Amino acid sequence: MARLRLIRSTWLAEDIVQLEFADPAGPDAGAELPAWEPGAHLTLRLPNGQAREYSLCGDPADRTRYAVAVQRDAASRGGSACVHERLRVGEIIEVDGPKNNFALEEAPAHVLIAGGIGVTPVKAMAEALDARGSDWRLFYCGRSRASMAFTGLLERLGGGSVTLHADDESGGPPDLDKVLAGIPDGALVYCCGPEPLLAAVEAAIDDPARLRVERFRAPETPAADPSGDVPFDVRCGDRRFTVRPGASILDTLRAGGLQVPSSCEEGICGTCETRVLAGEPDHRDHLLTDDERASGESMMLCVSRSRGPELVLDL
Repeated sequence: MARLRLIRSTWLAEDIVQLEFADPAGPDAGAELPAWEPGAHLTLRLPNGQAREYSLCGDPADRTRYAVAVQRDAASRGGSACVHERLRVGEIIEVDGPKNNFALEEAPAHVLIAGGIGVTPVKAMAEALDARGSDWRLFYCGRSRASMAFTGLLERLGGGSVTLHADDESGGPPDLDKVLAGIPDGALVYCCGPEPLLAAVEAAIDDPARLRVERFRAPETPAADPSGDVPFDVRCGDRRFTVRPGASILDTLRAGGLQVPSSCEEGICGTCETRVLAGEPDHRDHLLTDDERASGESMMLCVSRSRGPELVLDL
């Protein structure tokens, strides 16, 4: 965890503000920040006590500052409202990361799909692919052009194909079957945006193995049926905790005085991912791949449980 100062706040679009953070001594005199790659995010420990993840959208080559963009959410649970209403230039906050659950993998071609504020990690990917001379295309949709950040910058990238779709100009949501038609052989599809967009892309793509997604919130359909949950024990060092039905591992450990970092508590951000030393997790997250789940090496404590009577965690 690091302490960084907010050095600049800039409006990008309707209800979207970009925040730039640097070492408290300043971007010119301060320490160099840890490196990051497109798809990475920071966890901001906000003044209201909440922790929220925001994708890095600046220049990875600039090690003096981090930039994130935050959209004011009308249904905010407190995170975006705090950023827009309480966070001020000059304030120092604690920051975790960077961490990357949405890494840009090598492929013959890349198709990038962004919806709304989901453009933040995708923008960094498009810039990286453009700089490499890669084969890439971007489809970026939003409610209106006024609500879409980075449009001018993205349209100026010369090495790929950029298509912007504003619902109010185009008569409604995009035709994703058309967007995904003719994807080059071997191309990977990266999509970030609201759940309806992700669900539509998942339904439209012919090969789910080619799709990489990053979610804002967990899908409405739960990852598992909780009706059959039974108690199990969790051992952390020389301490043992009993996790009851209806309680998460995370809540149980906290109630027992063990502090574990967390943020989304929906199994989508990876903040509470913990190494498993023994036992078989019952994975209920929306983040780990099938191979990662099968390995049983780590789990998300906020939503996942145990398939056996005991789990031993590296805590």
